[in-house]
Amino acid sequence: MPRQSNSSPLKPRRAPSQPRSERMVAALLEAAAQVLESRGLEGFNTNAVAERAGVSIGSLYQYFPGKDALTIALMQRENERFYREALAALDHASGRAALDHLIGVAVRQQFARPRLARLLDVEESRPELRPALSDKASMRTLLAQILVRDGLPQQDDAALATRDLLAIIRALVDAAGEREETDISGLIRRVTAAVLGYLTMMSRGHAEGHAEPSAARPATKPATKMQQPVAEPARAVRKTAARSPKRT
Repeated sequence: MPRQSNSSPLKPRRAPSQPRSERMVAALLEAAAQVLESRGLEGFNTNAVAERAGVSIGSLYQYFPGKDALTIALMQRENERFYREALAALDHASGRAALDHLIGVAVRQQFARPRLARLLDVEESRPELRPALSDKASMRTLLAQILVRDGLPQQDDAALATRDLLAIIRALVDAAGEREETDISGLIRRVTAAVLGYLTMMSRGHAEGHAEPSAARPATKPATKMQQPVAEPARAVRKTAARSPKRT
């Protein structure tokens, strides 16, 4: 049976290779999610998860060395579910429709199990867990494929736009979760407005149309009193002298 290294407390002890073991791992992960939702981080531990799953603590330890490994696996499960749904964005012909699909999936995942999403966000911020988390390369690749499609403002730096937009989407969705918002359609509108606003402001055409002239001449300032010509009074005196009759 294939096994993974058990040198790290963040990795599963072994990967399921049979239907029975796959069902066991799935049951443990769902039990972990339910314990987090019902008891919070303070009540989250391996004993509670095993009890919720209806298995012995020894059975749990066959797959997970501790609660951090459970947390990592649960995060990966949620990320994989999100990516599978988000990947369907590429089925849409236009870039705008694909982008709408991606935003909708992000918002709906947050609202599907809001307490679980919030607690996993808290856990994901722990520095000791970050090395074990999968990177976001797949999501960056997906969004990059969407941004080059017709129907969206084209970007000079597509890689930068991809990173910025992922940060914008995540920030707005996570903030809504922290506030325990319930208006799905309202959040979708706000995220869409923020994303389209960024794409419009940073697009090639907008940047070219609002570029500042680089060689514009400075406006001519009116002459001050010290700069006014001083020759006029002298000419006036000469003219007056020329008209004066010569004395005999």
